[in-house]
Amino acid sequence: MTQMELPDIGLFEAIYSARSIRRLKPDPVPKELITRILDAAIRAPSGGNAQSWAFVVVRDRELRRQLGVIYRKASDIAEAVYAARGRPPHLTERQYARFMAAGRHLWDHMGEAPVLLLPCSHPPILPPREALPPDIAASWEEEAAYAERIRGASIYPAVQNIILACRGLGLGTVITTNHIRCENEVKALLGIPEDVFTWALMPVGWPIDKFGPLTRRPLTEVAHADRWGTAWSDGRQSRERGVSGWHYNEPGIVVRSA
Repeated sequence: MTQMELPDIGLFEAIYSARSIRRLKPDPVPKELITRILDAAIRAPSGGNAQSWAFVVVRDRELRRQLGVIYRKASDIAEAVYAARGRPPHLTERQYARFMAAGRHLWDHMGEAPVLLLPCSHPPILPPREALPPDIAASWEEEAAYAERIRGASIYPAVQNIILACRGLGLGTVITTNHIRCENEVKALLGIPEDVFTWALMPVGWPIDKFGPLTRRPLTEVAHADRWGTAWSDGRQSRERGVSGWHYNEPGIVVRSA
């Protein structure tokens, strides 16, 4: 498949194969594809339908280089945190080594991606205390804390749409947040207003590595039925655990073997 021969995949295939792509070719991405990705992003839901998002698309070579330098500095902190934390128990030594190697590649080469995309958002708009009924005005601070607590719910659905749109177009990307450790430098470089927050720094480009399938912890370890601590079970077994009697007919569709 050439780069402009777009794949024809279904939603669940995209979901089950949208691997985090950290190694990208330097080849340019056509502007019309970037526009399609952005248009998919703004189809996401947002709290109160506020649509308070904004997206900064960086294609200028020098700006990408400088962002890469900032990202590398921020990633030095991330690397130290990963080293201190150690390997998560659900990853094998080999899986963790591959994860860290891919991460280090991105830390060193972020600025070489042909497109760097920063999803941002404006702060939530709260009414003045005096405009609220007395009983709610009395807990205005709690309401402000609530608005701050849920801000990510109005931007990260758009980020997921970006990931799926990239997968549907045959492009690779990954959600990264290391740059937030040095966000003031990023905002100064790109002229982002002080009251606008960035939520991710996403490289976009043609992938060097292949897409999925993805390996995840089984539902029985992360989903609860009715109450916390009662494992979810619908009779299906985990593909990752290699349990006989089940197979994947297509990505995300589990059927019992004959």
